[in-house]
Amino acid sequence: MPPSPHETRFAVVGNPGNRRVEMFTDAALAAGLPAPRVLAWHDVLTGGAAFEPGETVRIDSPGEDEEVEWLLRGAFDLTRVEGTARWYARFTEAVRGIAAAARTAGATLLDDPGELAVLFDKRLCHGVLERAGVPVPPSPTSGPQAPPVRGWEDVRAALGTSGMRRAFVKLAHGSSASGVLAVETAGPGRVRATTSVERTEDGRLFNSLRVRRYDTEAEVASIVDRLAPDGLHIERWLPKASQGKRVADLRVVVVAGRATHAVVRTSRSPMTNLHLGGVRGDLAAARAAAEEAGVSWGEVLGIAERAAEQFPDTLCVGVDLLPGLRWRRFAVGEVNAFGDLLPRLTGLAGSGAEGLDTYAAQVAAVRHGHAPGQTRTDHGERKGHHRDAAG
Repeated sequence: MPPSPHETRFAVVGNPGNRRVEMFTDAALAAGLPAPRVLAWHDVLTGGAAFEPGETVRIDSPGEDEEVEWLLRGAFDLTRVEGTARWYARFTEAVRGIAAAARTAGATLLDDPGELAVLFDKRLCHGVLERAGVPVPPSPTSGPQAPPVRGWEDVRAALGTSGMRRAFVKLAHGSSASGVLAVETAGPGRVRATTSVERTEDGRLFNSLRVRRYDTEAEVASIVDRLAPDGLHIERWLPKASQGKRVADLRVVVVAGRATHAVVRTSRSPMTNLHLGGVRGDLAAARAAAEEAGVSWGEVLGIAERAAEQFPDTLCVGVDLLPGLRWRRFAVGEVNAFGDLLPRLTGLAGSGAEGLDTYAAQVAAVRHGHAPGQTRTDHGERKGHHRDAAG
């Protein structure tokens, strides 16, 4: 039987006062549950974690905290780009420690450490999706056997071998478009990159809220060479559909196997991230355009759910769907472990999360026994639940 409301006690590993932690706390309180016990990332990184028997443990993002950033990446400045390989090594080590502590205490973990390690390595994640038959952009760096990218010359060679004139070059362990370059080539020496990376005179790289362009191969090469030691992933730059003369994609949140929330993101630049000037688009118009092109809305959501199925022991992921020109086909760009920060967005009709934000949907899933490690009481009934529901 699913746990009763009085038996559900959450513990959250997060940054106290962070909006993610506060929104999840609000969702738990609104459901009539006790406020989650918050374990600060700083304390976990410096002294380890300890849980109580029966707690349900949520691992939240360690971002937006300077001291935590220093412990993970060795830099206080939250805008610095370099250091993601060190961040990844320390984060995954910490998550393994959290999982061990949860097992020792008899607590239920909502985020699997092995799956988080894959989700935070774009090369590994791409390989998992590709092997499962989930549509993804072609990539020469997909999977654990792909050769490493040592610098711009390797990027140049990979683009030439793959026949790519336009590609995204991404930090393997990056997030929120940090270090992403949309690269276009047109013959020897003709290279342009669109990115939020700001390069200082001494070569250091910082994230900026302004998307800029570098128009010489030397500039692009210097940035790529600086990023390469942290690990790089290359994907074909797929032409995307548009809304109102702005390129568009979709973030679909999947909770316990169900696509519960979706938002259209539009931008005048190749990066649609909302913090880089992207704006929310019209979801109903996106659905209508896809269906006019012969792609049912259920099929669109199904692609996101298929991506999430590859991470069955992680309660919630945010899947970035890339709609092709005229909304005729879709591919998965990324699967985000912490992709649920979508304030004021309520659930899709027919999803079981109507009227709930992304955090309330996760609380409801746990209460109804759909968390990883819990007994699912309606197995087999969830597939196809909203295939013909309104979006």
